[in-house]
Parts: sequence; C-alpha cells; structure tokens
Amino acid sequence: MNGALHDAMDAAVDDAANDAVDDVVNDAVDDAVIVGAGPTGLTLACDLALRGLTPRVLDRREAPHRESRGKTLRPGALEVFERLGVADRITAVGRSHQVLRKYFDGAHAADTPVEGLCLIGQWQVEEALRERLAELGVRVEFGAEVTGIGQDADGVSTTLADGRSLRSGYLAGCDGGRSTMRKLLGIPFEGHGGGEQSMVVGDVRAPGLSREYWHQWFTSDGGAMLLCPIPGTDSFQLQASPEADAEGRPLPPSLEGFQRLFDRHARMPGIRLADATWLSTWRANVRMAGRIREGRTFLAGDAAHVHPIAGGFGMNTGIEDAAALGRALGGETSLEAYEADRLPAAAHLLAHTSARMERVVAAVATPGTGVEAGLD
Repeated sequence: MNGALHDAMDAAVDDAANDAVDDVVNDAVDDAVIVGAGPTGLTLACDLALRGLTPRVLDRREAPHRESRGKTLRPGALEVFERLGVADRITAVGRSHQVLRKYFDGAHAADTPVEGLCLIGQWQVEEALRERLAELGVRVEFGAEVTGIGQDADGVSTTLADGRSLRSGYLAGCDGGRSTMRKLLGIPFEGHGGGEQSMVVGDVRAPGLSREYWHQWFTSDGGAMLLCPIPGTDSFQLQASPEADAEGRPLPPSLEGFQRLFDRHARMPGIRLADATWLSTWRANVRMAGRIREGRTFLAGDAAHVHPIAGGFGMNTGIEDAAALGRALGGETSLEAYEADRLPAAAHLLAHTSARMERVVAAVATPGTGVEAGLD
C-alpha cells in the first residue's frame, strides 16, 4: 500500500471515530434539564448531583446578577443547605442577628431585635450554590434560552434559541414568576394582582447611615421607606412607596427618585444615596400554577407560585420546592408525591402571606411598629 493511500485510510478511520464520538455527545441524555439558575434551580441541581444524577442547568441571562432581591433565609431553607454542604459558607456571609430601627414621621420610635433568620443577599446565596455545584462537577450554562419543549414516554426534548436540542429524562422549570416554561407548557397562572405597582426597590449605598440597623421609616400619610444593610457589602436594599407624577401615575424607579423619597421619609439632609446598582418595582401578585407537573416536566419556586413579600417566604419556599422535587426525581418519593405535597403548600402560602401582608400594613400605622409584624 502506498503512503498516500495509507494516510487517506487513516484519515477516514479517524473521521469515522470522531463522528461516532459526536453522535454519542449529541445523543447524550441528562437525567434532568433545569431551567433557571436562581436559588430554586441551583438547589435542585446540587441535590440531584449529590444523588449521583446528572443535572444540566440553563439560564437565559448572559451572566450572574448581583441584586439583593430575596434577602431572608429561614431555618427550613438552612436545613436544606446543611444537607447540601453549603450552609456554612452562607451563614459565614449572612447575619443572624438584626435590629429593626423604626421611625415615624421622621422621629426615632423604637428598636426591635430579630433573631433566628439569616439576612443575606440573594446573589450571595446563588454564588455559594454555584460554587458548591461546581465542586460537584456541574456548571451553569448562561446565555441559554429555551424556546420549545417536547416530551414522550422516554424523556423530554428541549429546544434552545441557538438551535440546539437537548434530551433529558425530566425537565424542571425554575425560571421565576414570568416563567417561560410555564407558558410553553400551557399551564394557567391563577389568582389576582399585577395592577398598580406597590413598591419601588433597589440596591444603593448610603454613606453616613449606620449599617447596624435595618432602617424603617413610616409616615402618618401611609408612606414608607426601608433601607436594609446587605451583609458583606456596603449597599442597602431599598424598599419604598412609589412616587407619582402630576396625574397620579407611578414614576419608574431611579436614583434621583430614591433620593426624593428618602428626603421625604427619613428627613436626614446629610445622607446622599449613591450607586443604584439595581432598580426595579414590586407589584402585589397572588397567583399559583393550576398544576406543577405535566408528564415529565415540573414547575418549582416562583414559576409555580408568587405571593406577598411579608414574612420573607419567597426564596425559602422555592428552596423547599427544590428539595421535594429532588426527593421525587431521586426516587426517594414518587413523582406524584411532589405535586401532592407542594401544590397544597403553595395554596397555603398564598393565603398565609396575604394575611401577613394585611397585618403589616395595618400595624405600621402605629408608631414603633415595623415589618416584624409579619415575621412572627
């Protein structure tokens, strides 16, 4: 055999081998595709990886965010994190003791210590979970937008915006209150809300303002502003009643607007807010999915339910959803048990947090009372 022919045959064999490897990669089946890399999706991914399963985590964002968002972890969520091996790094950053300093019409009214909850920014929770997940051999795929879902008796096919098609045994939609997965599955989001904005929120610095307190200003006309120090940073999470324009329409959040609201409520002329790294609005929504399982696909966290913020249950409930779904997908419980357990829990959560929110709104009209009215 001449050299040229021999080289050509070797090249053909190599190409065939490479094609075979490509076929194996393209046909590979993950145990679960998880859409959404917030606390819910990351908790589920860590849980499945610890069970020896192969999760694949997708997020449409191009990179992780650094927004405080949900900022309270309750004991139940910390118990889940303990089992996942991530609790210590979270509690090392978070703060378990917090003093709520309440003001009324600009005057200091009362200080209330709060124990038993871990105050920490949501981005910090997500960072710790991503680190743990990487230790387990799994990394989040950012910039991965899901555009289609198909399923059969053997698994789920997930189509991405870049044209890829992934195959998995199961799919979990953990992609938030505006869940694309819920919409693709045609699952109704039943309830009420979504009208006028109820609050402007953001992350800001407030040089000169003590970070030893969660500052809460309330006024006799029903207005409110809260500045909560996020541990491990020099920023505060701001929550406030929205501004309105001349026609009574709510104005979008801005640093300038935050300063006007601060001046109106806090009445501390020496404090100037700075570096608004997150600007958003919060609207009162009380909704839950009509079902949280559709064959081999599931919903968890805000994709399955949204509710009032009183009591700080949002991030925690998503984490507990993820733990329950991990037990089901890991074979510890049945798949049916997930919906049977978590759907009634969601219904209870909506009623419970709505009642807490009403209690807080009524309570803060009394000088010296703050959001602790919804924490007990």
